[in-house]
Amino acid sequence: MTIAHPLLSFVLAAGLMTITPGLDTAIVLRTATTEGAARAVQVAFGVVMGCLIWGGAVALGLGALIAQSEVAFTVLKWLGVGYLAWMGLQLILHPRTGFSTAATSGSRLDGGRSNWFWKGMAQNLLNPKVGVFYVSFLPQFVPPDVSVAPYTFLLAAIHGALGLAWFAALLVATRPLVRVLQRPSVIRMLDRLTGIVFIGFGVKLALSRR
Repeated sequence: MTIAHPLLSFVLAAGLMTITPGLDTAIVLRTATTEGAARAVQVAFGVVMGCLIWGGAVALGLGALIAQSEVAFTVLKWLGVGYLAWMGLQLILHPRTGFSTAATSGSRLDGGRSNWFWKGMAQNLLNPKVGVFYVSFLPQFVPPDVSVAPYTFLLAAIHGALGLAWFAALLVATRPLVRVLQRPSVIRMLDRLTGIVFIGFGVKLALSRR
């Protein structure tokens, strides 16, 4: 297996998950609509920095675990399978019908007129689901013949770049995209499609070998 194949697979999967409405999207949209594009850009960079910090922590941990322990690798693998399967089923069976740009806590973003970068980063770092997602999702895209830690961080950096591109699109066309993202049919479709992707990669992870 070449590096290009898992990289392309990761870009496609991560790209789909990036555009699925979630907390980070809500933060950027809410800031853009209530505080202006300049502050929304700072929040977006803060969110991506949070992802990179999570990615660095997960990369170092994964590198140590996979290199030192077959048992740890197996446990991590099946935890990832369980997480992906559970999340996939939840998204398929119980898709959301609403998405609000006001879903974030006002106290985290409204206090003060500065440090918008830090607010975006803090919002991301205070969400442990990002770390759980990285631990569950990234390992299956790491080829067996590469150094685990740097490659895993590269995947996190690619995810961050995709996030910046998505946030830029949101800021360029805030109003039209908000209207589309708030349609129940679009939300249900994206949730179910993401759920299928989660289950598919869960199966792939279950069949993988060290």
